[in-house]
Amino acid sequence: MEDHFIELRNISKSYGKVSALNRVDFHIKYEPEIVSLIGDNGAGKSTLIKIISGVHSPDVGDIFIRGIKVDHWSVTRAREAGIETVYQDRALVLQQTIARNIFMGREKTSKLGFVKSKLQFTEAERLMRTIGFTSKVFAADSVVARLSGGERQGVAIARALYFKADLMILDEPTTALSLTESEKVFDFIRRAKENGTSCIFISHNIYHAYDVAERFVVLDRGKVVLETDKEHTTAEKLVKDLQEIAHNDRTRSTAEDTSEGGENDAPE
Repeated sequence: MEDHFIELRNISKSYGKVSALNRVDFHIKYEPEIVSLIGDNGAGKSTLIKIISGVHSPDVGDIFIRGIKVDHWSVTRAREAGIETVYQDRALVLQQTIARNIFMGREKTSKLGFVKSKLQFTEAERLMRTIGFTSKVFAADSVVARLSGGERQGVAIARALYFKADLMILDEPTTALSLTESEKVFDFIRRAKENGTSCIFISHNIYHAYDVAERFVVLDRGKVVLETDKEHTTAEKLVKDLQEIAHNDRTRSTAEDTSEGGENDAPE
């Protein structure tokens, strides 16, 4: 635990009678890394990242930040610890500029409360170059609606970096993006790591996950069923593993249905 930025131990979470997470252990190292969280719909990925980001509290289990157990975990405390989440919709206002989107809700203001627009513009320009906006076509005062999908992800990533994220959670960042645009997002993520930020990359696309991540955690039915890294697997093997997990799930469900049917048909 000494080398972990965040560690979740024995985390369980239920919604009514539905168990979303069941005794999950998960961690991110101190040293910047890119970890891919993989799993089918309903596997528990969204619940896990909402617990990490402080949106939900676990029913059971402990959360440690830099080796210290924390209580009353919340979005505010997660942000104070250096955790930022970029959700699938990116939460960008398309009609506003890049600079305004980066600072929206956390504007730079003077003592009198006036927004320091020039400072925000300068900082946004610096951030754009830091994460790889090399095109001179766009500046910090460019309207976000003019950007491509990958570039919009870059703005959301820049916003997380500006607020000193030690850990950035990206929820399906390449959904509906072309191969070229996806590669652009991968470059933004790699640059973020170079600047000291770890990333949890959530995706249904195994090949995207394998391209960008170094470590892989697979969730199924609320449990961690596989942990591996790039040295010990390939994209093809990950696909095969997931197919086998899905096959086992179908077999288990069929057996359960048959068992229930047998009980119903049994004589009293």
